[in-house]
Amino acid sequence: MASMNNACIVLILATLLMINNADAADPDIVTDFVTPTGSSPADIDAAFFTFTEFRKALFGAPSDASPFKVTKAGELEFAALKGQSVSFAALQYAPGGINPVHIHPRSAELLIVLVGKLKVGFVDSNNNLFTKILKPGDVFLFPKGLVHFQYNKDSNNHAVAVSAFGSSNAGTISLPNTLFSSGINTDFLAKSFKTDAETINELVTANMG
Repeated sequence: MASMNNACIVLILATLLMINNADAADPDIVTDFVTPTGSSPADIDAAFFTFTEFRKALFGAPSDASPFKVTKAGELEFAALKGQSVSFAALQYAPGGINPVHIHPRSAELLIVLVGKLKVGFVDSNNNLFTKILKPGDVFLFPKGLVHFQYNKDSNNHAVAVSAFGSSNAGTISLPNTLFSSGINTDFLAKSFKTDAETINELVTANMG
């Protein structure tokens, strides 16, 4: 419990630094916070600023038997974040679970491991791969807009991590889904990957299943 508390303190401090970043992706607001449509600050109480969905997400493996589960706390899930240039995500990995290659177009990601070990990595614009094995308490930065991934290589134990973003809506573009389940022409993909249409169709079927 003490190690988790220390990890959370590090994450909070790092997030505060991200909030104060002058290049934050979100536009500035001219009020203390943004209230829901049709309401005023007088209608708001402390519950509006409280998010409780992490109570289960920070402990244990995914409950639905999936290899990976993300619980987001962005402006869509937590309305108080709108205009605040910050959001979180709780990441749960079953044994052997992966968070497939993806990008966040509007923010860097600061990830801290709470439970287990993760192999993480990203590829820069010069096609250099940076990878690291992270242990509980380790923090890793995925730069804004770069392809990255996480992998729980342990076949027996789960892992849990939390990510912080410098945007209330960082966005997530999953490359497998984007490439193989968005309707891009099969022949075009086959030529792009220098393979055949049958192989591409298998990938499309796998990602749309």
